[in-house]
Amino acid sequence: MFEAPQDVLSVLTIDSGILISLLLMASLLDRTSAPARVLFGLTTAVFILCYAAWRWHDTLPRLEPEPDKLWPYLFFAFEMVAILYTLMSIVILFRFKDRSAEADREETRLSESGAWPAVDIFICTYNEPLDVVEKSIIPALAVDYPNATVWVCDDTRRAWLRDYCEEVGANYVTRPDNEGAKAGNLNNALHHTAGRTNAPIILVLDADFAVAPNILRRSVGLFHDERAAVVQTPQFFFNADPIQHNLMASEAWVDDQRIFFDVFQPAKDAWGCAFCVGTSFLVRRDRVTEMGGFPHDAICEDINLTYSLMRRGYRTHWLNERLSAGLSAEGLPEYITQRTRWCLGTMQVALLKAGPFRGSDYTPLQRLHYLHGVLNWLCKPFIVLMLVAPSIYWFFDMPAFYADYLSFLRYGLPTLFALWTYSGWVSGRRTLPLFMEVTHIMTALAISITLVSAAVRPFGRPFKVTDKGGDRSASLVRWRMATGFGAICLLSAGAIIWSFVSPSGATEISPLDYFNLVWAGVAMLFCFVAFLVCFERPRGAEEFLVEEPVHVRFRGIAYDAVLASLGMGTAQLRIPALPHTIAAGDAVEVLLEPTGWIPARLTGAEAGACAVALAPDHLQRQTLILRLFTRAADPIARTASLRLALRGLITRCFQAA
Repeated sequence: MFEAPQDVLSVLTIDSGILISLLLMASLLDRTSAPARVLFGLTTAVFILCYAAWRWHDTLPRLEPEPDKLWPYLFFAFEMVAILYTLMSIVILFRFKDRSAEADREETRLSESGAWPAVDIFICTYNEPLDVVEKSIIPALAVDYPNATVWVCDDTRRAWLRDYCEEVGANYVTRPDNEGAKAGNLNNALHHTAGRTNAPIILVLDADFAVAPNILRRSVGLFHDERAAVVQTPQFFFNADPIQHNLMASEAWVDDQRIFFDVFQPAKDAWGCAFCVGTSFLVRRDRVTEMGGFPHDAICEDINLTYSLMRRGYRTHWLNERLSAGLSAEGLPEYITQRTRWCLGTMQVALLKAGPFRGSDYTPLQRLHYLHGVLNWLCKPFIVLMLVAPSIYWFFDMPAFYADYLSFLRYGLPTLFALWTYSGWVSGRRTLPLFMEVTHIMTALAISITLVSAAVRPFGRPFKVTDKGGDRSASLVRWRMATGFGAICLLSAGAIIWSFVSPSGATEISPLDYFNLVWAGVAMLFCFVAFLVCFERPRGAEEFLVEEPVHVRFRGIAYDAVLASLGMGTAQLRIPALPHTIAAGDAVEVLLEPTGWIPARLTGAEAGACAVALAPDHLQRQTLILRLFTRAADPIARTASLRLALRGLITRCFQAA
């Protein structure tokens, strides 16, 4: 069906023309325009469909019950799952909803009428230390809203936290057990507050999320729509995730969740299928009470909440504004545990009797959107297969698909060009080739194992909380993961060597051999980068770039200085007239607005630049929290830069920590 290309030059000429055309489309089309999203999306879909047709017609052997004939079909089946997911994503991204104008209008209306509804703020905490949970409690208490009450919902019954809440003015709630995990904790708070404040709106926060002062004023107005049961805001992070951090690319490469929060959720909202993501969301108390409380029959109570409400005719609205920030997973184990929990929870909700696949009262569109979420996880085994396929070919003579490199250049490479260009365009430069693939590779095996496990026993496993906080100042090697990626990397390298030295090898390299050689090289590159990620770099306390004039007092004399960066316990300063007598260990004071003079101790000084350890008192610490974590300081990149990301990666190759 598909014509076999004859020479490299003509194929590369066509590929180059396609790439230039795609880049022109990306530069000329406006991603906020619906017709442009449809045009570029359909163009990409055509490339993908042509590729899928080529794969089906020209690259599969006759189906026979033998391992070497079944293996290409297994590979093809998982590849088609990934293609179906991609095509559904393109259709979903045809649309996009921005509710900021609606939030403006409703905020003005409520400001004029003064009819702000009462809000209960639930902060769910399990075992987080004080230096984590205080960053949630203090900003919640400082919310700019006329009628809000803060409730700290402690699921580990800590006396010191109860005392801290009493000291700062928050309400404390606990319970004798942990039944129902986070959903059970929320239900306990729901019941406890019903006889007290009984506010009609509830803001739910995880213990590590600090809210902006205006979060309630921006969001409560969206409940003017009677269909709205949940108003969800996106999650932002004030630290790099472990992949960004370990590849030294936090300032050049966005985390994978930005694409989900900034690109997919607004698109799903336009289709009426956005969903709750567990923190920084508001929910109507009467809607939750109507269905008997927060659902706890799956470990992802958030998406379960949305779909439980959805079948009753209620929706989740997405307000795409930065109104809170929290801690991203800091270590690789926590990062992977978090994603496997999301995967398992998604599968559990899918299997519930009242869930979107088996339950009644869902529209076909709502079921399709849930299928899209399920496919997101079912794509992961394909990534594992892609990494091991070239090794299987060289060591067992079993090709995953029968194609020469010229045919792939003709039908496969243009599809990759289209996908990469479209993804970068529609996401607003939030994706990068290589780095995105490595992000998926890091979790692919663990999620594949979770899927197998879920197929056998989907329910009954305990809820695993993502550990946050603690000492991360030492370098760590994740040996099990490093061994796995290193082994695949070595297998790929061994496969390439084997192709040349094997005594049973052909005297000439065939076009199929060439194709698998290149494939092995790509797999080796990806696994090598993933291998680097397994060497975790140490983390210090969070510091935010500031660049503002301050004063430093030493032995009663005040000096002009520039505050370069600031954290809760440390700061970097530039002091042009640094006295020669000052030395490490000397006591100084730093004047910060609105905190006042903060006692500090010099920890290092060189060429006018100083590092100090701050010792704020109780009240100063609270003002520092508000200053650092409730403003829109964004230490993590919002858009990607391939040049900077590659520079960080190359540096990482030669730097141990």
